[in-house]
Amino acid sequence: MEQIGRILVSIGIVLLLIGGAILLAQKLGFGKLPGDLLIQKGNVTFFFPIVSSIILSILFTLILNLFFRR
Repeated sequence: MEQIGRILVSIGIVLLLIGGAILLAQKLGFGKLPGDLLIQKGNVTFFFPIVSSIILSILFTLILNLFFRR
């Protein structure tokens, strides 16, 4: 039971960090960058953050290369 408790606390901390990162990224403008697609026709909205996805991919690649370099 103790091990399950530790796992749940760890998952909670990870979710808290992810939530904080999402809020911070939103304040920095991710999702509203030039190049992000937003198409509105009538009552249908299509949003695809291409540029934000590319920037996050490059950022995560650089971070993971720092940690897992051989």
